[in-house]
Amino acid sequence: MNLKKIILPIIIVFGLQLNAQTTATQVTPNPNDSRVITTGVPFLLIASDARAASMGDMGVATSVDAYSQYWNPSKYVFSETKSGFGLSYTPYLSKLVNDISLGNLTYFNRINERSAFAVSLRYFSLGEIEIIQDEFSQALIEKPNEMTVDVSYSLRLADQFSMGVALRYLRSDLRIQAVDETAKAASSFAVDLSAYYQGEEQNFGDIDGRIRAGAIIQNLGPKIKYDESGSETFLPTNLRLGGGFDFLLDQYNTVSVTAEVTKMLVPTPPLYGTFTDYTDNNENGIFDEGDEQIGQPYTAIIDGKPNDVDFMSGIFQSFSDAPGGFSEELKEFTWALGAEYKYDDSFALRAGYFNESEEKGARKFLALGAGFKFSGTKVDLSYLFSASKVPSPLENTLRFSLTFDFGSNEYLEY
Repeated sequence: MNLKKIILPIIIVFGLQLNAQTTATQVTPNPNDSRVITTGVPFLLIASDARAASMGDMGVATSVDAYSQYWNPSKYVFSETKSGFGLSYTPYLSKLVNDISLGNLTYFNRINERSAFAVSLRYFSLGEIEIIQDEFSQALIEKPNEMTVDVSYSLRLADQFSMGVALRYLRSDLRIQAVDETAKAASSFAVDLSAYYQGEEQNFGDIDGRIRAGAIIQNLGPKIKYDESGSETFLPTNLRLGGGFDFLLDQYNTVSVTAEVTKMLVPTPPLYGTFTDYTDNNENGIFDEGDEQIGQPYTAIIDGKPNDVDFMSGIFQSFSDAPGGFSEELKEFTWALGAEYKYDDSFALRAGYFNESEEKGARKFLALGAGFKFSGTKVDLSYLFSASKVPSPLENTLRFSLTFDFGSNEYLEY
């Protein structure tokens, strides 16, 4: 028997075990790690019309209106109006400044019984920024802004069911050219895929009513990049699901209740920590005076998954990558409840509540609103009350929307 063949492996194994016993790694969690999911062009998540805002920022399953382009364009084929034009204005950070706002223009046209199209423009202005290099220089005025242009088409696939697709061009001009001459606006594109169901009027015991349901995947598209050397940022891709019921009290009075949940389809940031390798001479698992550091400390993921993936991989990863497991995944769902009372389609009162986990942004607010219609013109108002310890940029803000209908009651849907 060859003694070397027996002794040599024993020495190697013993040496590895000895090294494992005397070398350890200390991990220091990063206290600044955030569980909040952040994206580029976040203004796309702001409700720009007063009706949706007054019902808790919802609209995927509510009845059709001119602003369905943002919430669910599939609804347009259920419009009783041939076409319409919407104009809305939302002040932002109104407690601090008076020149930051979100504006929205929308036009839709129901082509025939089974199809419709719409176009819209959303413009987010960050006001004027005055840049002064020194006391002798003339002030330079910059006006950063972001905008989107949308085109949608919806098709009725059955009497009570429709689907739609929207194409979106995004432009984000936030870089200050006076500071960086090479700065230029970033741009990208996205797609929305939606579906909507609106049941026929039925008798549910002593109540006449109608069921509504909707779903949409919004902002499905490649990451946006602000400069050649900078990192790419995910678009605010999200999934919205909702359902509602219309209580048809009589021919004049209707009460509608709706619920909606939303999930961001963007990877959750992983938890990072500082790793320090050292010789654990006394094998107590603690880096103390008797130990020596090996190499330089380095940063690595403690829990979660890397989020430097493409946008399609990020969508699937977003359902299973939260460091806190399934319980944290559930916290990434926001939910909203809303109610609307309408009298003869000429007057409306609305209320809604929106809720987001404390760990994921802590947006919680109550909203109230009203609507009036006269001679083919609708006016909608909404007001927001924050219910969170984190102040809302839209707190105590009054929002306005105007809608002009053309060809009212050209289609009969109810």
